[in-house]
Amino acid sequence: CLWTLTTIIKETLKDAVLPKAGVLKKLLAPLDAVLEGFYNAILFHQFDNHHYTSPYSEATTNLISFIDLLEALLASRTELELPLRCQRVLFLKVSYVLNLISSSIPYVIKKKLILLLKKCVLHKSREEAGSGSVSLQALPLCEDMLALSNAVLQVVSFTWLNQIPLDEKSSYFGSSEPAPGEDPQGGSDQTVLRALSLVVLKALEFKIHNSAAEAEIK
Repeated sequence: CLWTLTTIIKETLKDAVLPKAGVLKKLLAPLDAVLEGFYNAILFHQFDNHHYTSPYSEATTNLISFIDLLEALLASRTELELPLRCQRVLFLKVSYVLNLISSSIPYVIKKKLILLLKKCVLHKSREEAGSGSVSLQALPLCEDMLALSNAVLQVVSFTWLNQIPLDEKSSYFGSSEPAPGEDPQGGSDQTVLRALSLVVLKALEFKIHNSAAEAEIK
């Protein structure tokens, strides 16, 4: 079901003829509450158990399918004047994703989630993307980005970054020591390192630009 819904959204976005906004609203509006419920139930879950130790388990495959759906929902929000709740929940409840990234789930899922966060911080409304059309998307996106920025900066203020592996073995964010027997020049995953750094920098940038008080900026 997750795969089917994801595929329909992606194919709709690729279709040059379809009235995308109408199709997506008709498809997603009845599922809005259901998809937010899925988000809460699937991501607010105890992942530190044996079902998720293997990247090839059914539980891991289901989780990856749900992340693919979240990515499709993110891509589809520019098509609607006012995004649905299921298209905003990733921003508004990003703490679930941040907790998941620092859990003991397989590295492949951590990497997908980090790259999804990168897409979130780079997401633009239709107006910002340069279509020139009048859009009501700017305000919800501003609210969503502020919620995401606050959550990211909150966890970064503690030890969250130190819990993020930068490869499938044992190199961690900020670590200068290679694991025993590893090449000291090429241990870490540069894609994840760049994405994590960008997420933190964009969160900081957005927070500074949207903070009225000088003390809060500092």
